[in-house]
Amino acid sequence: MRFEIAKGGSGLTYDIRGIVPLANKIRSYGLEIIRENIGDPIEKGEHIPDWMKDIVVDIIRDDRSFAYSPTRGVDETREFLAGLVNSRGKTQISPDDIIFFNGLGDAIAHSYGSIQLDARVIMPQPTYSTHFMAEVLHASFPPSTYRMNPEKNWCPDVTEIEQQVKSHKSIVGILLINPDNPTGFVYPVETLKKVVQIAKEHDLFLMVDETYVNIVYNGQKTLPISDLIDGVPAISMKGISKEFPWPGSRCGWIEVYNADKDPAFGRLINTIYNQKMSEVCSTTLPQMSIPRIMTHPEYQNYLQERIRHYEKLSNIACDILKKVPYLTVNRTNGAFYMSAVFKENVLNSRQTMSIQHKDIRACIEKEVSAQIEDDKRFVYYLLGATGICVVPLTSFFTPLPGFRMTLLDKDETEYERIVKTIAEKIVEYVESAG
Repeated sequence: MRFEIAKGGSGLTYDIRGIVPLANKIRSYGLEIIRENIGDPIEKGEHIPDWMKDIVVDIIRDDRSFAYSPTRGVDETREFLAGLVNSRGKTQISPDDIIFFNGLGDAIAHSYGSIQLDARVIMPQPTYSTHFMAEVLHASFPPSTYRMNPEKNWCPDVTEIEQQVKSHKSIVGILLINPDNPTGFVYPVETLKKVVQIAKEHDLFLMVDETYVNIVYNGQKTLPISDLIDGVPAISMKGISKEFPWPGSRCGWIEVYNADKDPAFGRLINTIYNQKMSEVCSTTLPQMSIPRIMTHPEYQNYLQERIRHYEKLSNIACDILKKVPYLTVNRTNGAFYMSAVFKENVLNSRQTMSIQHKDIRACIEKEVSAQIEDDKRFVYYLLGATGICVVPLTSFFTPLPGFRMTLLDKDETEYERIVKTIAEKIVEYVESAG
């Protein structure tokens, strides 16, 4: 090329999938890989019931499923989803307040990409990688963050959020992920109300990722932000990838609340819509399935059965890992992830783990020879020694070293074995350096 054509990188990486090439290389040496890195229920053995498949087959027979949908999304589906919000009686929206995207990753990219460069959204720390990367890439500067505190069950300090808002006039919005990914924290209603009040007092909008809002357990309670919004402009992000589950559908949407109450916010939503219009629309078939699947008489039973399973696995993981003296562990109460934090000064660059296969050992030693985060170093050794593939917690843009794993294995006995293996390997690794 006559000059450099690639846009300058930000240095950000998506380690949830970034670790896959290394895992595949190790698998080529004959070691079975146990994928705890990505939240795909199907990959972990979830069986989609026949009644759900039958609905999709019926929809395929409808020629409309092969056509473009309206840019905002299938009319009947948006009417159905608006009806769900309106039936709660707290907030009223119209179908035009809903815009469909090709997965929430697409919705996230469009939403942050429509914000002016000098306007920022404050983010949790740690936070789900797609949000962080989209926000940083839109502005090309590190964002303001608020801490999810592992010493307080991952609950953020609302006072810190308000202090950050007051200190940084560029902040125009607050991101909440409820239930949270990667921590599994479920926001109590009172905490949500306080954040809504901060947004109201400081003229901000809320961006609330509610992908897992219907996957809550261990006796915890929360509410969708639409029940609490109190006139504050907000975007709720939802999808079917995790709830149905149908991750391969790439079908998500935003629900917009109170766009008519703030002209600047209304213009933001219009920008998001106009960007989507340039793509024509999002995939039609999965949109058409939503009303039929969600109203099927077996849907709630199926969802509740899965929730009970996640609850069992959350308790198995917590009960095992909390006994490891080198970890800070909180019970997961929503979504299907478990994050553990290494205590201060536990990890260092001298620690190792026994890897019997010489080619795998050489592969891991090559990876850790570079200057990398201490928790990523542990994750690589764990992968090489056991085939268990987790994600370093620092990949979620936090200084806290740790790891995230899933609660998705369908075999409880096998899952218990996996967690016990991780616990044993943590002790081996930490104590290897004396």
